[in-house]
Amino acid sequence: MKLLGSASISQHNHKGFIQIPDSSPTVDHAYQAGRAIYSSPIRFFDPLTVTPASFQTTFSFQFTTNKSSSAGDNGLAFVIVPDEFTVGRPGPWLGIVNDACGHYKVVAIEFDSSHDPKFGDPNDDHVGINLGSAVSSKTANISSSSSSSESETNAWNSLHDHDSIHRAWIMYDGHKKWIDIYFGVDGDSVPSKPILSTPLNLSPFLEEYMFVGFSASTGDSPQIHNILSWNFSSTIQASLNVPLKHTCHRNIAHQVSKYSTTTHSSYRPSSFMIFMCIVVLCTLTLLNFYCNATKQSESERSLGFSFPDKKQRPQSHPLSKPRRFLMLEIYRATKRFSKMEVLATDSRGLLYRGTLPSGSYVSVKRFSTEFLMINLNWTQVLKRISSITQVSEHHHHHHHPGLAPIRGWCCDDNRETILVYDYYQNGSLERWLFGLGVLPWTRRFKIVKDIAEALCFLHSKEVTHGNLKISSVFLDINYNAVLGDYGFVFFQQLGKPSKKAVDVFGFGMLVLEIVAGKRRIEMTTEDNDKEEMGVLEFAWRMHEKGEILKVVDERMERNVNSEEAIRVLEIGLSCSLSEINNGRTSMADVVQLLDMLNPVPVLPPSRPAFLSRIRNPPRL
Repeated sequence: MKLLGSASISQHNHKGFIQIPDSSPTVDHAYQAGRAIYSSPIRFFDPLTVTPASFQTTFSFQFTTNKSSSAGDNGLAFVIVPDEFTVGRPGPWLGIVNDACGHYKVVAIEFDSSHDPKFGDPNDDHVGINLGSAVSSKTANISSSSSSSESETNAWNSLHDHDSIHRAWIMYDGHKKWIDIYFGVDGDSVPSKPILSTPLNLSPFLEEYMFVGFSASTGDSPQIHNILSWNFSSTIQASLNVPLKHTCHRNIAHQVSKYSTTTHSSYRPSSFMIFMCIVVLCTLTLLNFYCNATKQSESERSLGFSFPDKKQRPQSHPLSKPRRFLMLEIYRATKRFSKMEVLATDSRGLLYRGTLPSGSYVSVKRFSTEFLMINLNWTQVLKRISSITQVSEHHHHHHHPGLAPIRGWCCDDNRETILVYDYYQNGSLERWLFGLGVLPWTRRFKIVKDIAEALCFLHSKEVTHGNLKISSVFLDINYNAVLGDYGFVFFQQLGKPSKKAVDVFGFGMLVLEIVAGKRRIEMTTEDNDKEEMGVLEFAWRMHEKGEILKVVDERMERNVNSEEAIRVLEIGLSCSLSEINNGRTSMADVVQLLDMLNPVPVLPPSRPAFLSRIRNPPRL
């Protein structure tokens, strides 16, 4: 759980429960707001089918207050929010939103024990559905019900009954777009009738990934909101492309007539001529296969790779060793390199999502023609694949969690160069840092440490990454950072700085980008008369002024550990000196610095002159 604002975890009889606000007597409980959010995002919306997820949640809660005070502007809400760092206003806002202006995507089910006519409250004991606002679009009175028997139960189980432990059940059907809300006593079964049942389309208020949890606030008469237990589950249906059962022969005939280069004439070849043509084609094909196999067999065998017989179906068991893919396999996996399958693009080429016959996904890196002009030496490429594979397999049949394994490669008579990696559904760090909302500081700090540890492990085995950048860092299913998209450019004489120093410099740039939320590349305005500073220059300038905290991404506002942020920024600047101080900063040093074990080396008061000439370091 991520605790924001005045939220806290308390212990009683060896059991933990959430309190908003903190019940400590040293804390002023009036006009407080807080959130307790599950720290991992959940997929709530499918943008392709424009369908919200279905979910069910139940939780028990209790309100406690000073006997001498009456509850005012107090309430608790189950919330679905786009981030894990925002806290809304106290009082009647229930911590749900900061302002009535703007479009903040939030879904809240409020249990409000205060009556504020300005917010359209029907009374001081109601449940409401809030969509992007502190004003409820639908409400229901808790203290009244359609049936007399349940009316007595609900009246006894009013939100103002502070001796009772309440329980709520919320059930949403994303396909039918319908919500049912039940309210009762903890320990009882689900009531026969919902307190609120209504059609509800959540799609306009959902992003693809959202966070779930609780929000609560107090007014002038403080009330402690206790969440004692909570269960949440959700499902979202996948969209499968099912092949059509019929074939449109008319379209096929039209396409043949449009694209075929065959000349139609009345001449029809004899059976003997057809037979001879087939024999000649088969002979040429076999000769081509033989020549290609002979050309590559020595370099492949010397590296200890296992290659499946081309006439056999690919085996699925030795996933620990990369293999050569046929171009036809790659072509089918990426749906003919469809634009719909493109995951990312850079100066080196395009990254596609590929689907293997088994149904599993892979990432396919197709290098661009411009990049191939470097004339990659395939013997060196295979050796590098071998070294990365041996290092990433830290023990038998298991890969290092911070290094993306290489599944294979494909070369097509030097016309195509393709590498195949594991696929990570959560995408690259670039997507989360510059696309999906705002990454909170805790997650950024964890990602920096993950990258440092993986890179340190690589360097300890005398292997470098060679292509460190935001788009080459991926997030696994648990949102841990994974290094992939390794560098494959080879220099005869790299000289100084060393290959490790280039990695350390790249790590420093990554750190600055992650903390600042700013891209490393310098940008030019439309007028071409002002140049926006790159993140490296900006960080050094703020260091020179003694205002290093101004580098921190302002979108995170105050939800940042200043001590950690300053330390990480100083580590990033120290790494940026790696290329001019003979690589004295190592990744082993960086890992210890991030663990707060050693003091950060003293930085020069101003940016070294040599550093101003460094734009983008060479990638290996």
